[in-house]
Amino acid sequence: MAPPVENTEKSCWVCFATERDDVTAEWVSPCRCKGCTKWIHQTCLQRWLDEKQRSNAAGGVSCPQCGTQYHIIFPKMGPLVFFLQQVDRALSRISPFAAVGVLVGTAYWSAVTYGAVTVMQVVGHKKGLYVMERAEPLVLLMGLPTIPVLLVLGKMIRWEDSVVRLWRRFCSRSDHHPGCGVLPPRADRPGPEDHMSVSRILCGALIFPSVASLVGRLLFRRVSSNLQRTILGGIAFVLIKGGLKVYYKQQQYVGQTSRQILNYPDGRAGEPAAQGGAHTEDGGNE
Repeated sequence: MAPPVENTEKSCWVCFATERDDVTAEWVSPCRCKGCTKWIHQTCLQRWLDEKQRSNAAGGVSCPQCGTQYHIIFPKMGPLVFFLQQVDRALSRISPFAAVGVLVGTAYWSAVTYGAVTVMQVVGHKKGLYVMERAEPLVLLMGLPTIPVLLVLGKMIRWEDSVVRLWRRFCSRSDHHPGCGVLPPRADRPGPEDHMSVSRILCGALIFPSVASLVGRLLFRRVSSNLQRTILGGIAFVLIKGGLKVYYKQQQYVGQTSRQILNYPDGRAGEPAAQGGAHTEDGGNE
C-alpha cells in the first residue's frame, strides 16, 4: 500500500489564499508548524506582527500554534537612529518613576502650602508671616506638611463611639433614667455600623481649621488672641458636633433595635387584593 501523498500546495493561514490565487506573492515558513499552518504570506505576517507589536515595536512575537518565537531582523540603522532608539527606551523605563515622583512632589508642596495657610489662619496673617519668616527653612519644610497629616489622623479618632458605648452601658443598668429614653427589649443587639468614608474624613479634616476659626469668632469674641480664640472655637465645635453625633447614633440605635416585623395580612384584609389580582389575571386570559 503506497504512503499518502502530502499536499504540497501552499496555503496562508491568515487570509486562506493559496499560491494559485496569487503567483507573485512572497511566502515564508517562520516556525515549526506543518501542514496547513506552515506557510503564510509575508505581507499577511507583517500586518499580523504590526498588531502584536503595537505597544512594543521591539518586542518578540511567537507563533500562536507551536509557540516558536519568530526570528525577526531589522535593517542596519545609522548611529543617530540608534541613539534616538536608546533614548526612547530609556524614557519609557523612567517615565513611570518620574510620574510617581511628580505626584509625590505635588502632594508634598500642596501639604506645605496648606500648612502655611493654616498657620496664618490660626495665629493671624501678620503674626503667621512673622513666625514663618523667623523660623528655619528645614523646620518649615518638615513641619508644615505634618499639619494636614495630623488633622487627618485626628479626624480618624472616633471618640464618639466610646461615648456611645458608655451611654448604652449606663442605660442598660438604669432602666428608667430620663436621659436614656425608652430602651428596646433587644438592647443587647449591636446597632447599625457607621462606616468611615475617605472623602468625608479628608474634607472634614482639611476644613476643620476654618470652621474652628469661624466658631471662635462667633462664640469667643472677647478673647483677644487669635490663637486662643481658634483653639477654643475648635474645642467647642468638636464638643458640639460630638454631642449631636452621640445623640443621633443613640436614637438611631434605639430605633433600629425597636423595629417590628408585621405579619402578612390574611383573611378579610387580604381578600380585596386577592380578588383584584384574580380579576386582573382573568382579564388578561380573556
